[in-house]
Amino acid sequence: MFGSLGRRAGVRLAVAGAVLLVAGCSSDSGDDTADVTQRPKESVPYWVNPEGNAARQVGAYRKEGTDSSKKSADLIMKIAGQPVAEWIGLDRPEERTEELTKKAAKADREALLVLYNIPHRDCGQFSKGGAADGDAYRAWVDKVAKGIGDRKATVILEPDAVLHLVDSCTPQEFHDERYRLLKEAVQRLKQQPGTKVYLDAGNAAWSQPDALHEPLRRAGIDHADGFSVNVSNFYPTAASKDFGKRLSAKVGGKPFVIDTSRNGNGPFTGGDPKENWCNPPGRALGDAPTVKTGDPQVDAYLWIKRPGESDGDCKGGPKAGDWWAEYALGLASGR
Repeated sequence: MFGSLGRRAGVRLAVAGAVLLVAGCSSDSGDDTADVTQRPKESVPYWVNPEGNAARQVGAYRKEGTDSSKKSADLIMKIAGQPVAEWIGLDRPEERTEELTKKAAKADREALLVLYNIPHRDCGQFSKGGAADGDAYRAWVDKVAKGIGDRKATVILEPDAVLHLVDSCTPQEFHDERYRLLKEAVQRLKQQPGTKVYLDAGNAAWSQPDALHEPLRRAGIDHADGFSVNVSNFYPTAASKDFGKRLSAKVGGKPFVIDTSRNGNGPFTGGDPKENWCNPPGRALGDAPTVKTGDPQVDAYLWIKRPGESDGDCKGGPKAGDWWAEYALGLASGR
């Protein structure tokens, strides 16, 4: 899985006629971005980035001015107008988180961040990488925390990191260190007065609560605000709620957040089961981000995976984390 990392130099567009856009959250001018506004704070307290990839794509389509491009712009606006998580990578973590949290604070909102840099990340798959070693990771987390400062931020901590210990995808020799690193990361981030931390706990189909609660405790769930489920995945909100509640009962009643970014049509069941999570066709945007979930155990529906960014170079997609306009249009149209 992957979001959008600041180290990318550019964004590859896969739709004919679309102009090449520069990746990142800042630009020399706002002429090439959509005119987006923040969502109502009482229900959506998270920052909508007016210069994100989707907003830039809307600007590019509108600049083309054709009837077809205007329809495409309207579709992508469904993504551009919502808060999506900012994935923090290896480069410039302190400067990056400071920039994002300051922009969010200026808009009277809080930043939504994903920390995704654990050593031996993703078991060498599409999103392999991470910090060089434990000490490098500790230093990186410390810089992230310093960049956040006393501003408000919600942090999703290390998608898949615990699950890849449970399913033995991560070699046994790295398990003890990873548990320590995750627990220390939770504790370090919670030193920031305005920061909430949700430790990732996989999805409804990957493992069962009986196999997860002890690993989550070892990884620091007792010190976290809660846990996240369905990150970068497609399971229906109802299934994620059921899974989250059963797991919550085993970790002291901790609340949780659900990634609803792409679960509108549920999971893909065709093709190779080992890759049906990677850029699956026919998926759709899910419930819009909100803290008004109607359930006291569910803190929020969030768009943690950034809709329209590739899962990896499968099914014709670009590398993990790159913007893919064609796929974004499919999600926005539910096809």
